Amino acid sequence: MGKAILDGFPSTSGDGYQLNTITFLRHAARTFPEQEVVSRGIDGNIRRSDYARTYARVKQMANALTELGVQAGDRVGVMGWNTHRFFELYFAVSGIGAVLLQLNPRIAPEHLTHVIRHSRGKYICVAETMAPVIENVAPNLEEVKGYIVLTDSAIGDVKSKLAPKYGYEELLKAAQPDLEWPMVNEHSAYSACYTTGTTGLPKGVYYSHRCIYLHSLQFASMGQINMNDVIMQIVPMFHAQGWGVFFIAPLVGAKLVLPGRYSLEEPGSLVDLMVSEKATVSCGAPAIFMPMLQHIQKMAEKPDLSGLRMFSGATEPPVSMMKGYWDLGKAQLIHAYGATETTPLVTMNKLKPSLENLPEEEQWELRKKQGLPVAGIDVKIVDPMGNVLPHDGKSVGELWIKGPWITTAYYDDERSDESFQDGYWKSSDVATIDENGYVKVTDRLKDVIKSGGEWISSIDLENSLMGHPQVLEAAVVGIEHPKWAERPLALVVLSKEGQDAVSKADIYAFLQEKFPKWQLPDDILFVDKIPKTSVGKFSKKDIRETYKDYYSQAR
Repeated sequence: MGKAILDGFPSTSGDGYQLNTITFLRHAARTFPEQEVVSRGIDGNIRRSDYARTYARVKQMANALTELGVQAGDRVGVMGWNTHRFFELYFAVSGIGAVLLQLNPRIAPEHLTHVIRHSRGKYICVAETMAPVIENVAPNLEEVKGYIVLTDSAIGDVKSKLAPKYGYEELLKAAQPDLEWPMVNEHSAYSACYTTGTTGLPKGVYYSHRCIYLHSLQFASMGQINMNDVIMQIVPMFHAQGWGVFFIAPLVGAKLVLPGRYSLEEPGSLVDLMVSEKATVSCGAPAIFMPMLQHIQKMAEKPDLSGLRMFSGATEPPVSMMKGYWDLGKAQLIHAYGATETTPLVTMNKLKPSLENLPEEEQWELRKKQGLPVAGIDVKIVDPMGNVLPHDGKSVGELWIKGPWITTAYYDDERSDESFQDGYWKSSDVATIDENGYVKVTDRLKDVIKSGGEWISSIDLENSLMGHPQVLEAAVVGIEHPKWAERPLALVVLSKEGQDAVSKADIYAFLQEKFPKWQLPDDILFVDKIPKTSVGKFSKKDIRETYKDYYSQAR
């Protein structure tokens, strides 16, 4: 239980006026009707609209959903690319009091089935190219009443086994254009995202209107995002609502760019769109930002990325990557931290004025950290007994987090008891907090390498490895060892240029500059690829399983 609420003298404020998501888009259509909303289709064609026309379509889609029988509280699943239709559905669904259920196309079929059944999804909206993913699980979705295909085509021309099925554009055109929005209780869920289920079935996090409203305000404020910006939404909108970044665009009146479908193997499509649309704000993980940078570095004529701020999460960004973008017109790669359970913004790394005189290399090292907690969020690090540890940059403990957009329970899930305490979410991240307030995550509890009674940070090793100019990716895990309990094992993916030029000895020599010998991996394996989870993080569970006997077997 949290602290008891103390009642003071009653205010005369309009506290009964609810914080609703549709307020953002209504504001943009009223105040910035001409501002562009750009969306790239599967065919690569660019669709240009604006907030006025987007708002008109959202009203029609809200009416169409109501005609289908969607009511307040119903869950409507959406599986799609980052396009204008996904953007529209966030407002159309939540605006009528229903819940947009974010569906990850990358998770296992049994997990996808669980998400839809556990949430009791009523309708599923799915991109035409993703329809086979839903078809695969549809026979087990007895409660789903129908499927809305996100396509330009007439529904009769869509080859799919889904039934009954409806065409998005056909529903929209047949719907009434006018709508008086209800005022939804701000404590009602507007959207839901299920964790990726790396340790069991996915767990449901249901975000309130109030939660995403306050989160968007704080992200815009801390990120210094305004009407002069061009926001390019790279984080998938089915993953923790794309970190909420696309909500900031109508909130501040910024131009919004939705890149549609893209892949890590072809980062040039993202780079080209970012340059042509003159993006100044984006969001993503090093897993996509690194291939983009490597693509740029191979271009004969380098783009000028002046004014670009790239909010980077998921894993700690290598200094070499941050410097690489800085060299392209002082583009900033800003480390931020969060999780599905935190909406996700918890910290953002900005250099405090009091630290601007630090030597340049110390500033770069500081920028790697997860950053400063944003206003409204409380964080602490605790030892295994629950004792709060000091902010000295050395004491290591589990990071606990609470605040107005931090979840306090999983939906209908007994695992809530082990994950929450006194209003705090127990993150399972091992961290330090230094004397200046900067949080640094050193590992996941399950990923900390315990060797001979000492802890070794897999994250620090990974970041140093990825600082090598010929290393594309690197993952480090602890593997059972007959003498030391665990020892580090590194998997390294080299660039094409490095495959014939870089040896294991070269990598060890590179690491020895930063780590004592006992912390170095006992072996380094060059691999073609590293397994990843459905949200693009290294799947250390799979790596540990594959190599579990590596150090115990005679080699």
